[in-house]
Amino acid sequence: MNKPDFISFKDWELLKEKYFDNLEEVLDEIKNGYPIQYLIGNVYFYNSLINVDKSVLIPRPETEFLVEKIIKLANEKFNKKINIIDLGTGSGCIAIALKKSLNADVWGIDISAQALDVAKNNAKINELEINFINADMINPLTNNYDIIISNPPYIGENDYVDESVKKYEPNIALFAKDNGMYFYKKIISNNINRLNKNGFMAFEIGDNQKKDLEKFLISLNVSNFKFEQDLTGRDRYLFIFNE
Repeated sequence: MNKPDFISFKDWELLKEKYFDNLEEVLDEIKNGYPIQYLIGNVYFYNSLINVDKSVLIPRPETEFLVEKIIKLANEKFNKKINIIDLGTGSGCIAIALKKSLNADVWGIDISAQALDVAKNNAKINELEINFINADMINPLTNNYDIIISNPPYIGENDYVDESVKKYEPNIALFAKDNGMYFYKKIISNNINRLNKNGFMAFEIGDNQKKDLEKFLISLNVSNFKFEQDLTGRDRYLFIFNE
């Protein structure tokens, strides 16, 4: 069987190896929108192998760029061992990338026990010690941190989303009330005082949410923040500082 044009050479080799006996059926699934990453079972994210299944979102390049920004900022701000918490850790990809790259103790919180099973296994295969906790990320934190991160659900009820993403990836990790603002408001208002001196919060955001987030931060009298763009020039990241 020849490689279809819509599949990369690397993915084609992996699929042939894994699904030698039923490759045609697998190709039909892909044509119908089923994510090829779930079929392969893993992706590379910031130089780490991350296993994925339908209980977790597939890591995106935009999130890799957020990790890159966090690492650069952390290296500029800290010359000590720091503590980091990732709220809504999913597959653990952010927590794993930061643990590998920084001198840090790292925690990951997720409400989904199934997602945490994936995250724990990913930490194990990357030979890292990360503290994973099964809890709701909107609960107020009880400790202080140098870095608080979240890539929460941020798709609003009326926002466009690709049908294959909506159908196959976990909706609990995609959609949020209040036009996608629900988790940002909860996390920020509950934990803005949980940042250590020189610490910061870092969020991935929807490219249509800058104005609403700016208004919300001003309503909380938060002034030390900035938005940054992704590689396509869209406003996709929010940083809040305690300096």
